[in-house]
Amino acid sequence: MTAVPLGIPRRMVEFALDGEPVRAPEGSTVLDACRAAGKDVPALCAGGALAPRGTCRLCVVEVEGAAALVPACSRRAESGLEVRTDSERVRHSRRIVLELLASSADLSTTPGAAEWIEEYGASPDRFGPDAAGRGLGARIAVEHDGPLTASACVYCGDCVDVCPTGALSSRSEFDMRAAGTWDEGSQTRTGTVCTHCGAGCGVTLHVQDNEIVKVTALPDGSGAHGSLCSKGRFGYQLVQNRD
Repeated sequence: MTAVPLGIPRRMVEFALDGEPVRAPEGSTVLDACRAAGKDVPALCAGGALAPRGTCRLCVVEVEGAAALVPACSRRAESGLEVRTDSERVRHSRRIVLELLASSADLSTTPGAAEWIEEYGASPDRFGPDAAGRGLGARIAVEHDGPLTASACVYCGDCVDVCPTGALSSRSEFDMRAAGTWDEGSQTRTGTVCTHCGAGCGVTLHVQDNEIVKVTALPDGSGAHGSLCSKGRFGYQLVQNRD
C-alpha cells in the first residue's frame, strides 16, 4: 500500500456566493471557490501553470462593501464575504474588457473567448481596430478615434488645466515654447473676472512682456467653479488688439 501525503489540514471559511453559502479552504481565492461551486467565471491570466496576476480583469466579481470590482483570482476567500459573480455591474465590466481585448488582439485561438463574447454580448467591432492605440501605441484621441470636429469636444480647453502629465497645452504656450520665447519666470499672474458674459467666472491672466499669453481658471473662482468656456479661455486677444 502506497502512503498518500495529505498535507496540513486547512481551516474552512464560509461566505455567501450569489446568495448561497459556500465553504472554501483558508488561503484559497474567490476564483477557487467559484470553480469548486461550478460557477463559470472567465479568466485569462489565471489557470494551468499561470499564477494569478489580476491583470486581465475578466474574473472581476462584486464584493459587498468594496467600492470597486475585485479580481477573483487574487482576492482571498474570507468568512463573511458576500460575493456576486453575475450582477449587471460585473457583466458590464466583463463585456467592456472583452471588447477592448478582441478589438486589439486575435482571440480566435483563446480557449473560451468566443463563448464568453457571445455570453456577455460583447461587440468588439464598435471600438474599431485598436481604437486610439493602447500600451506603447497609445496616443491622444477623442472618443472612438474619430475627427475632433465630429466629437463631443466643445473646445473649452478644460482638458489643458486638468491634464496630470503636461501633455496638453494652449496653442499660444506651445508656439512660444517651440520658438524659445516662453519665460514663465518673468510672467505675472493677475486674478480677475471674465467679461464675456454675466456668469462671473474667475480667471487668471498670465502676462509676459505686457502681453496676455495664457488664461487659466481660478480654482476657487465663482461662476463655473474652476471651469471656463472657449471664449473665457481663448478669447483674450481683443484686449491687446492695438488697432
